[in-house]
Amino acid sequence: MALVQFYGTGRRKNAIAKVFLRPGEGRFEVNKKSIDEYFGRKSLEIIARQPLEVTGTLSRFDVICKVLGGGVSGQAGAVRMGIARALMESDPNLRPILKKSGFLTRDPRMKERRKYGLKKARRAPQYSKR
Repeated sequence: MALVQFYGTGRRKNAIAKVFLRPGEGRFEVNKKSIDEYFGRKSLEIIARQPLEVTGTLSRFDVICKVLGGGVSGQAGAVRMGIARALMESDPNLRPILKKSGFLTRDPRMKERRKYGLKKARRAPQYSKR
């Protein structure tokens, strides 16, 4: 029997998440760890689970994620987008709900590059009169 699964890629800042949704009872795995073990903070878990809660499919799918790059906040956002895209692949009728919630929109904000003569992107060295 063929394995039924739906795939979605999510990106945020420098984080990339590859998300697989499989019919199941609601297990959530990120990089072969449970979601609470991986993210640690409850707020990041909530962010990652949002698309499933909004569409009411929390206990219908098992979520398996592979996340690379970025920090934990960016990774949680990437997982959220990946889940939303995979849900849309599983049922195209969920698109209006996900779109209205803003889960399908890629956040374009990135870290600004450092300029020469400055310590960070905008932080100048301390000014001294003499």
